[in-house]
Amino acid sequence: MVKIGIPLRYSHLEDGRCILYLAEKVRRTFQKAGAFVIPIVQVQDMNYADTKYNESVELTDKEKEEIDKYLDMVDGVLFPGGFKITQYDEYLLERCIERDIPTLGICLGMQLMSNYKRKWKTEENNSFINHKQENDNELTHNVIVNRDSCLYKILEKDEIMVNSFHRYHASPNEYFSICANSEDGYIEAIELKNKKFVLGVQWHPEISYDFDDNSKKIIDYFISICSEK
Repeated sequence: MVKIGIPLRYSHLEDGRCILYLAEKVRRTFQKAGAFVIPIVQVQDMNYADTKYNESVELTDKEKEEIDKYLDMVDGVLFPGGFKITQYDEYLLERCIERDIPTLGICLGMQLMSNYKRKWKTEENNSFINHKQENDNELTHNVIVNRDSCLYKILEKDEIMVNSFHRYHASPNEYFSICANSEDGYIEAIELKNKKFVLGVQWHPEISYDFDDNSKKIIDYFISICSEK
């Protein structure tokens, strides 16, 4: 069975206590797609939910070794959506790329990819398109797919409908190629060429996996790439 590592995200309980979590929709969808899900637990002795990015400490060599031990166990890594990125996430992505581990980024995970090897940069949405829908059971806007991209290879379509749950959008990164844009010009998908598979999408295919064929194709293709030895 394909083993997919998923770094946990950061949040708070109603009483204010900090937690690390894995969204149920992510777990259920990837298990349904045939993956064995391995949570990648953060390794530093710090409060990830409340510590500001510029206040976090560098990873030690021992902590970096622990991250590599997780990566030794997996066939691929999914960077899921969420509300915050830390230096831990950045290092984990760098190691996935260095080790050529198939990697899929969703929403915030794609924005993490768009900031690979540079100072963090995103911009708040200001568009005629609704990029923050409320209903999980619908698709809300068009995305135009670049034919010279792995995304087009997966979907074989010039345009698709996607869901959308983000307040900020990514800006171009010199390392990544743009795979798709929305009609307002915002980046909707990126890829790192010359690697086995490094793809980021701004929407949430795990949410629409059960009712949208394009979402299913993306996740199933990722799983199939991870199964290759």
